Amino acid sequence: MSNCIIAPSILSANFARLGEEVDNVIAAGADWVHFDVMDNHYVPNLTIGPMVCQALRKHGVTAPIDVHLMVEPVDRIVPDFAEAGASLISFHPEASRHVHRTIQLIKSHGCKAGLVLNPGTPVEVLDWVLEDLDLVLLMSVNPGFGGQAFIPSTLDKLRAVRAMIDKRGKPVILEVDGGVKADNIGQIAAAGADAFVAGSAIFNAPDYAQVIAQMRANVAAARG
Repeated sequence: MSNCIIAPSILSANFARLGEEVDNVIAAGADWVHFDVMDNHYVPNLTIGPMVCQALRKHGVTAPIDVHLMVEPVDRIVPDFAEAGASLISFHPEASRHVHRTIQLIKSHGCKAGLVLNPGTPVEVLDWVLEDLDLVLLMSVNPGFGGQAFIPSTLDKLRAVRAMIDKRGKPVILEVDGGVKADNIGQIAAAGADAFVAGSAIFNAPDYAQVIAQMRANVAAARG
């Protein structure tokens, strides 16, 4: 497993200059744009909708847009994000009455589908849907706010999900979101992650390219 996908979360970007911020972070070596969608219902915050995704595409952003839906109900908004240019759409099982149906809905609109596990969500939720997923996102903080500290028990959970993915032998991206920084990304990679969402660690740094390069170097070192 050689993947090292760096996905800066625009939650920490300067929204007054969002197009420019995304251009800069992609130019600095990021792979994906991570898009945190919060509805002040499923999570205690309100962020951005499909219009912002569409605006970035119209601005000329061609990188994959990794949409993380922290909204409930989820099915209503999926087609809007697909139409707005999302590449991957992930959602929380708690926010869908029929998890398998929501996965099929995402795929029917031409996007890759991901399932998001909160710190308290058991990995068994993946048992009957892992075959259909392109991505599993483990939250290493409780969703709803940026800038939180990494929850250490996520490392054990990562190892468990990595084993589930490897056992099935189908390529599923294992992503981590929450408190990811250059100084802990090595541990996270060693536990089995191959995509890394980082918000404040990148956007609050004076030099995006430097912090992204450091993250990649630390991942490579951890994997030996």
